[in-house]
Amino acid sequence: MSNFQKDTFYTIVLALFILTLSITVTIFASYGLFFFAIKHYYLEQAVNLSFGAVMHNYDQMMNYLINPFNWTFKLSDFQSSAAGRLHFEDVKKLFILNFGVLILSGAYLWFQRRKRVYIKPVFKYIAIIGVVLAILMAVDFDGFFVVFHEVLFRNSDWLFDPERDPVINILPEEFFTQCFVLFFILFEGLNIWKYIKKART
Repeated sequence: MSNFQKDTFYTIVLALFILTLSITVTIFASYGLFFFAIKHYYLEQAVNLSFGAVMHNYDQMMNYLINPFNWTFKLSDFQSSAAGRLHFEDVKKLFILNFGVLILSGAYLWFQRRKRVYIKPVFKYIAIIGVVLAILMAVDFDGFFVVFHEVLFRNSDWLFDPERDPVINILPEEFFTQCFVLFFILFEGLNIWKYIKKART
């Protein structure tokens, strides 16, 4: 394998690291965003629960999604349908995949940091694609959200029925919008930083 091929592979791994790092930071930052959402969007009144109870259920949901040893989805105050549980399982698998890629790519970059260089223009083009996606999201978030789910999931289990999966009542569209905005800020910022940082042209 030539040095160019090795640098190309290094660049691909770096791009994957930036993507998964942005997703991971957004996942954990969602706790703070949800804390804000409870009061700002009156989620307590929407489900007739206390602030603490709503937060506790979110903690249970997130523990299921990010804990590789927890494969039982159960919330204290919300029932779940079979389709709802299957969707959360699909999301969990994506989260675990994301964490795995983050760890493996990070380890590779660490051990190769003094041997390889990245191809800088790649991150300019990635940033441009990110801007286009962000514009599409801003213009029509509902449409963007639907396409996002149709790409990632091969079923319609993500279309929650509030009667069968009332947890959706504490997950308003505005909350997801804020999560996407945070992701794009992180993703764009890291790609632009890598582009302007001195490296192979």
